[in-house]
Amino acid sequence: GLAEVLATGRINPDLDDRQQLAILAQRIQQGHALALTDDLRALLRQTAPTAAMSEAETEEALKSPEGAEALMGRVLSRFRDAQSRFLRSMYRMTSLRDSGDLEGARQQMRDVLAVEVVPRYRRMAEEQLRGLDSPPPES
Repeated sequence: GLAEVLATGRINPDLDDRQQLAILAQRIQQGHALALTDDLRALLRQTAPTAAMSEAETEEALKSPEGAEALMGRVLSRFRDAQSRFLRSMYRMTSLRDSGDLEGARQQMRDVLAVEVVPRYRRMAEEQLRGLDSPPPES
């Protein structure tokens, strides 16, 4: 599993991509060199678009181990930032919605959409906004 990725630095196609990137980043922090293998290139090519990284940016980064390390860091950072931003906004949105301030609740998701580049978190914010625009379910 992930312990093997940590020990060896080798990618396992059966494991979660982002978890493996985080483990590889941990290995780098521990002083291990990043082996820019075909598997790692494939993993980064697959993961980078999910963090809104362009193909050109990705291909340029994959020309060197240092570039690949930097790309991994940017991908992980974008996901961390997006998750944190979304969760903070969800908390504020829920509080506002529960206090009856639907417009304030909607604005929380609009604020996320104004800055969010990570497709997964954009979709989640759009879904929340649509949910606020729908009539509440009958109880």
